[in-house]
Amino acid sequence: MTPLDQYPALVLNADYRPLSYFPLSLWSWQDAVHAAFGGRVDVVAEYDREIRPPSFRMMLPSVIALRDYVPLKRKVALTRFNIFLRDSFECGYCGQKFSSKDLTFDHVVPKLHGGTTCFTNILSACAQCNARKANRTPKEAGMVMLKRPTEPTAYELYEKGRKFRSRTLHETWRDFLYWNVELDPV
Repeated sequence: MTPLDQYPALVLNADYRPLSYFPLSLWSWQDAVHAAFGGRVDVVAEYDREIRPPSFRMMLPSVIALRDYVPLKRKVALTRFNIFLRDSFECGYCGQKFSSKDLTFDHVVPKLHGGTTCFTNILSACAQCNARKANRTPKEAGMVMLKRPTEPTAYELYEKGRKFRSRTLHETWRDFLYWNVELDPV
């Protein structure tokens, strides 16, 4: 039998959109059950797995929706992942796609030359391009930036995050994650 920790619940805001896509808003089965009993969430979908504490039986929630709306943050945190997501996991110099473990970030104006660590001075880069550029500006290194780095809005990252698919998603989550995906004709 699959361990219970393999049954997270997708958390939707009161408008039935995920609180976040990256990282995907998930709660443990215990948190989901406590929130349901506490009246803080509505259970929208369930797994085919029952729990049986001494006094009741309950199907494990797979999708829950908050009863109170939580406003999305306006300011985006400067994190490696948000930089990679902004840049669509592409190297800003060669344009190739990479997984997050194969990307690094590059200071366009190196810190050694007075560059700062901010969205507008950081670009996703593969290890090869980052090593080639080293502590030089793109011009000094004879390299071209394919896009100028910008500070993304929360909405831009939200929309980019919606476009990613994962093979590990439970089927009850799909209706809430891919509203803009074209349906297959029958």
